Amino acid sequence: MGYTAEMLNIGRRVVVYGTTGSGKTTVAARIARCLGVPHVELDAIFWLPDWTEKPREEFRAEVSALLKRYPEGWVCDGNYSALRELTLPQADAVVWLRLPFRVTFWRLLKRTVSRGWTKEPLWGTNRESLLQAFFSRDSLLLYAITGQRRHRRGISQSLKAVLHQAKVYELRSAREVEAFLASLSPSG
Repeated sequence: MGYTAEMLNIGRRVVVYGTTGSGKTTVAARIARCLGVPHVELDAIFWLPDWTEKPREEFRAEVSALLKRYPEGWVCDGNYSALRELTLPQADAVVWLRLPFRVTFWRLLKRTVSRGWTKEPLWGTNRESLLQAFFSRDSLLLYAITGQRRHRRGISQSLKAVLHQAKVYELRSAREVEAFLASLSPSG
């Protein structure tokens, strides 16, 4: 992609999309640090205790208020279709992590096993369970397998349907992601 040739100025409001296991949260945190703006992790807002989903309108209202609280900029990560009409029109850039399935699934599998084994808390009191990961219809691993095409189609459709001015950066390998991050202008 040639991102290292010169420093990129991607603006100060960035949305990061990608399938489960693509590295959305890690990439968004790195972009936020580089730009000196807050990182808004949508999963942390959406998930209530015991993996209960926050009601859609409450979720939208909370995210809207949070983004207004950061007029200097923000980096949001997450694939919530309920928020695309809210975040996309405000975004200066979209970073779409389109890594190969074999890469994202391997990352997800390692992360899920690790979190299930260590009982690492996620978003309050939630924890991943090995039992749920391997033997449940609610398995994130199963979701990753069955939802890959639907996810990509949904993002692609939103980028066409939702009116926005954001520059879209589609990154298709770990190497492209690293080159992109290395080329970011710290001033935003």
